Amino acid sequence: MNAELTVATSAVAQVDADALVADLFAAEARSLVHLARMFCDDQAAAEDLVQEAFIRLHRSAGSIRDIGRAPAFLRSIVINLARDHNRRGLMSLRHRATTHRSGVQPGFEDDALEVAAGQAVLTSVRLLPERQRACVVLRYYLQYSESETADTLGISKSSVKTHCRRALAALENVLEDDR
Repeated sequence: MNAELTVATSAVAQVDADALVADLFAAEARSLVHLARMFCDDQAAAEDLVQEAFIRLHRSAGSIRDIGRAPAFLRSIVINLARDHNRRGLMSLRHRATTHRSGVQPGFEDDALEVAAGQAVLTSVRLLPERQRACVVLRYYLQYSESETADTLGISKSSVKTHCRRALAALENVLEDDR
């Protein structure tokens, strides 16, 4: 009887994990790929990192106590996987020249200047220390609140504020020098 109960409980947990991952995938996958792209400059690698994050979430779904925090848990998995990806030297942006996307030719000079300015900001963000970069990307690019950013990174709200302030100051210095 206990074996049947264990199998039944296991099957229910599996269905819940499947539903959780499916729901989160529908709601979060696109923004997670954007998040991963801020850490690695390869679309395929970013998609692979997000896929791995969902696999890891599925494996640990039974240990999640508060399902409402699952998106923050998933974002933290993506950030950690991206850090590991860069540490191993795979497509690390700190050691690679920025690639120019071929085939993208703005029609007007203003468009070209805007693209160049946007690329300069993105390159500068990618050169920030990891924690500052994560805070800036979550707060300003993905527009998460301080609380959501803190939950995702496992740090306090005051740390989020500090990292954002330092990152913005560094970005201002770098981008001002480029003018």
